[in-house]
Amino acid sequence: MHHSIKSVLAESADALASISDSPLLDAEVLLCLVLHKGRSYLRAWPDNLLEPEQLEQFWALVEERQKGVPVAYLTGYREFWSRDFHVTPDVLIPRPDTELLIELGLKLIPANEPVKLIDLGTGSGIIAITLAAERPLAQVIATDFSPLALEIAKHNARHHHITNIRFYQSNWFDDVPDAQFDLVISNPPYIAEDDSHLQEGDVRFEPQTALVAAQQGLRDIQIIADTTRSRLKSKGHLLIEHGYDQQHQVQTIFKNLRYDKVRTYQDLSGQPRVTYGQWNQ
Repeated sequence: MHHSIKSVLAESADALASISDSPLLDAEVLLCLVLHKGRSYLRAWPDNLLEPEQLEQFWALVEERQKGVPVAYLTGYREFWSRDFHVTPDVLIPRPDTELLIELGLKLIPANEPVKLIDLGTGSGIIAITLAAERPLAQVIATDFSPLALEIAKHNARHHHITNIRFYQSNWFDDVPDAQFDLVISNPPYIAEDDSHLQEGDVRFEPQTALVAAQQGLRDIQIIADTTRSRLKSKGHLLIEHGYDQQHQVQTIFKNLRYDKVRTYQDLSGQPRVTYGQWNQ
């Protein structure tokens, strides 16, 4: 049996073809993890042979991936907005869709003013940490109900040397000190309890509390939009990520709570993904 990088990648990509949309990429990422090398190394040295213990480690990872375990949980990392974030099964895996929240958030935060913003349900910390890094004058608060998630978010903040951020274990605003914010931003649970997607792909391995909400996935969005009103400065902004099919319900929630300028923005694949409202009372 020839155990060159090239042949092992071909064989493992075949083995992953039934489970993954990107079998070769998955195989490369897992092999890089075992070899402690970047993907360019695999292309530069396709004929290099693997040691027996490297092979063993690699095929053990491939086997986990075949069971459906997400690559990000196997490697412990996922890239988001050009930064590496540590992830474990206690937090959601960062999704490219969520970069839309960052884009919109950055447009609303002037680079040269000390604004206050809060990320509700921060998970691995990707939203709060990215905004804090891109807007160093901003004072950022990040909350999560899960102490395990908060530990990961704090680790990620330290890893990226972010100092303008504070963390609170809190169910939405419940345990956040009284303060008025310029921006409230959140990627809350928004999947309905009976959604068939919960049986597919990565989400089977992700924390259900971070995914599922009552009232057809709208309960947490309703609570956040409602409680945010007393926490926003006049002309303050609310941004919430939601499901691709929830645009009308979320807009209705915002409008019923008397938010102004309500509109929904589309993600990279053209799906309505983030709804905005301004508080002018």
